[in-house]
Amino acid sequence: HVHQDLLQRAPNLLIVSSNGAGFDPVDVDACTAAGVLVVNQSGGNANSVAEHALGMLLTLSKRIIEADRALRRDPDVNRNALIGTEAQGKTIGIVGLGNVGRRIAELCKGLLGMRVLAYDPYLSATEMAARGGEKVELDDLLRASDYVSINCPLARDTRGMIGARQFALMQPHAYYITTARGFIHDEAALFEALRDKRIAGAGLDVWDKEPPPPDHPLLQFDNVLASPHTAGVTREARANMGKIAAEQMLGALDGKRPPRLINPEVWPAYAKRFERAFGFMPG
Repeated sequence: HVHQDLLQRAPNLLIVSSNGAGFDPVDVDACTAAGVLVVNQSGGNANSVAEHALGMLLTLSKRIIEADRALRRDPDVNRNALIGTEAQGKTIGIVGLGNVGRRIAELCKGLLGMRVLAYDPYLSATEMAARGGEKVELDDLLRASDYVSINCPLARDTRGMIGARQFALMQPHAYYITTARGFIHDEAALFEALRDKRIAGAGLDVWDKEPPPPDHPLLQFDNVLASPHTAGVTREARANMGKIAAEQMLGALDGKRPPRLINPEVWPAYAKRFERAFGFMPG
């Protein structure tokens, strides 16, 4: 992880490349103050993560994970106790309409004819419509959605964004799905919402502690579908992310401006440091 202590030990560091779409292992403010460029590989695993979210949505809707567990425990399982719902024509609320969110919107709208609501304070209604989402406020999204999918990065303004008040706004038949980062939602609040049957279930790929311990409270629910941060872990995504990382670093060393800058405001200070290191100004 790149924090202040590492930056102090590496005074000639120019660029930090976060291996993924998220950049929470990096103290971006400290890098900016030190004149260090931060890049990520956003978009490289978007399809893999979107497919994972859609898989969770369908598995929860049809109660496949509950049926699987019931069948293994009870030879006389009652199928009528496991009635599911169709996703066709329902409403999905996507929090964060970036590379992953827009791919989820495309899949849900195109394959299942779903209505797509979206919350993203950094995008205009016009841009969100172009990405397949109807711009709404977060509270309205939570109230109206049959499925809530979290797809934003972990940052100061998203840490703890989904807590007890937000879960209370969701409909009792709605599902909460996250393939983003732990700490965006409050795990204790989610536990209480599930325990009290205020929501129908959850699909969780990210956790406060990864991997979560086997006795984690959320793993005790049959209507929780869990994975250990594997949404973006596919052969295709790993190859794509590595390619993007290499291309960005090689381009930067040639003096080009990387296309996936997390802290573009650092460019003037970075350019001066780059010139001192290599003898020419980056473009």
